[in-house]
Amino acid sequence: MNPTLPLALYGAAPGLLEPFAPAVLRARARRGKEDPARVGERLGRPGAPRLPGPLVWLHGVSVGETQSLLPLVAALRSRHPDLQLLVTSGTVTAAALLKTRLPNGVTHQFAPVDAPGAVRRFLDHWRPSLAVFVESELWPNLILAAKARGVRLALLSARMTQASADRWAGWPASARALLGAFDLILPQDSATAARLQRLGATLGPALNLKAVGEPLAADEAELGRLRAAVGGRKVVLAASTHPGEEALIAEAFRAAGRDGLLIVAPRHPDRGLEIAAQLGATRRSAGEPMDRPIHVADTLGELGLFFRLADVVVMGGSFIPGVGGHNPLEPARIGRPIVTGPHAFNAADLYAAMFAEACAIEAADGAALARHIRGLLDNPAIARRMGEAALAFAARQGAALDQALAQLEPLLPA
Repeated sequence: MNPTLPLALYGAAPGLLEPFAPAVLRARARRGKEDPARVGERLGRPGAPRLPGPLVWLHGVSVGETQSLLPLVAALRSRHPDLQLLVTSGTVTAAALLKTRLPNGVTHQFAPVDAPGAVRRFLDHWRPSLAVFVESELWPNLILAAKARGVRLALLSARMTQASADRWAGWPASARALLGAFDLILPQDSATAARLQRLGATLGPALNLKAVGEPLAADEAELGRLRAAVGGRKVVLAASTHPGEEALIAEAFRAAGRDGLLIVAPRHPDRGLEIAAQLGATRRSAGEPMDRPIHVADTLGELGLFFRLADVVVMGGSFIPGVGGHNPLEPARIGRPIVTGPHAFNAADLYAAMFAEACAIEAADGAALARHIRGLLDNPAIARRMGEAALAFAARQGAALDQALAQLEPLLPA
């Protein structure tokens, strides 16, 4: 059997299913999972012109990945103003974020589905010289078709779970062929590096793009209004939560036995109505006041406001198995004490360093979370020192951007 036959079979299968893609995408659009006005982009049909000159294409699938690309996009724009920059994403929430935060002159498109026709149309139109993928975006048709056209390929801040590594290990030659298509792979953490090396990848130095960036923005006038609405209450922010976490964190907040305000900012704001009903909370998207013990911040692009309001930040995605946690450097850049759950494997190395410097603490379960919330609210001097340590830690991470640019420089079009 040809060792790369699994890749060939994968490449052919989406072609057989491609005629059904428009109907599938329209159904997803009806559920809010696609932008109905831009479904064509998912089929490789361009929604914007391709301007003259060399083009660098950067891709991140969802909010976290695309946010991590923004400092790199800004640096490339500043250092290489002659380059055309194209940023693609895979979700409507990421597209909404990029609409407000991409620099002028940078084009956004939805990434094409990984089917031969869509990939061909996308590459025919955009003709990138370099493609930069972030984290775990390994789409065989897209990657191999780009490589066949001579596109240089980089995988930055690479992340691979053990489950994904186990799947690829069943087809070792195919894994080597796919990973070997990349000119540069920079792993996000030591666990990913070990998994990729076992699959035959050639790696550069470690790089975590989520360690780079400026503090999330906040409108000062609105921040002042919200502070007035909070009054003298202590604020606990549950940031980027997922189903199953809101009730656990709310129970811990109540068990902490302190008067205050819990603000829940779900990872997916469209869950706001469901969460408010579950917790008996008011909702920001409905314009409701923060006059109950729990308020749901179910809007996009305002997390910077709520980090600044918070006395304590509880990071979501870490109290249930399978999600892996979210970027703790976002609250760290604003100098807030951080509590995480035990399932933050996506940021294990980062948290290990932050625990060592007393920037963050882990709560094994709801009871431990209640104790930590109570302790931090009752001891503001300790909370303040944790926040200052987090701010100093975040400030030292900026070197990662210079490292990424140095590694990418030889791959940029002349």
